[in-house]
Amino acid sequence: MKEAPDEAELTGRMRAMLGFARALTKNSGALRRGDLDKLRDVGLDDTAIVDLVAVVSYFNFINRVAHGLGVYLDEGMKPAADPAALLKEMKRLEE
Repeated sequence: MKEAPDEAELTGRMRAMLGFARALTKNSGALRRGDLDKLRDVGLDDTAIVDLVAVVSYFNFINRVAHGLGVYLDEGMKPAADPAALLKEMKRLEE
């Protein structure tokens, strides 16, 4: 998934959420109401959208703090950050 996210086996809902997360991370100033409508179209309500924005923003914040302070994952933590493991957990949560 990390190497080719557009080719990963994702539901439409997960693809919309990840696309929004990518846009929020890379160019948040370009987001428009239509981007939120795409999330609603795949079943997210306002509470879920707020949760998504909060989680993505929190991860972005923490990563910038860590990088700014020179803090990186210990080798023992890297398996927990594996994209395949994260995808598996996302699918489990969607059930």
